[in-house]
Amino acid sequence: MAGPNSKPILLMIIMISSFQLQSTMAKTKHIVGDTLGWTIPPGGAATYATWASKNKFTIGDSLIFNFTTGFHNVAEVPKAATNDPCTATNTLSLYPTSPVTITLTRPGTHNYICTVIGHCQIGQKLTIHVSRSS
Repeated sequence: MAGPNSKPILLMIIMISSFQLQSTMAKTKHIVGDTLGWTIPPGGAATYATWASKNKFTIGDSLIFNFTTGFHNVAEVPKAATNDPCTATNTLSLYPTSPVTITLTRPGTHNYICTVIGHCQIGQKLTIHVSRSS
């Protein structure tokens, strides 16, 4: 039988467990392109492909796109839109103002492009794979 002091102890255990669970679920903020940011990459499409290959993306992580507003934007698109020629039709979302933070809420492949004419064609595109957990 629980004594009169068992409720405060139980409450403390629940609070500590909740804190530990939250700290283990801390997610990563990925700055797309690191110091290069989201721009026309000097190395073409390989620049962002290489960047993505060095990162692990899981649900709850964030992508932060830093770019010059008015010169670039970021759109999430279906995979076909990243192929040559890149196309901005059927965008899933479009963000014209920097910085853009996108929280990854579903697993699978995610594709991003700049819809400014010619930018995707010369490499301003990103494909990542998002896992359910780390």
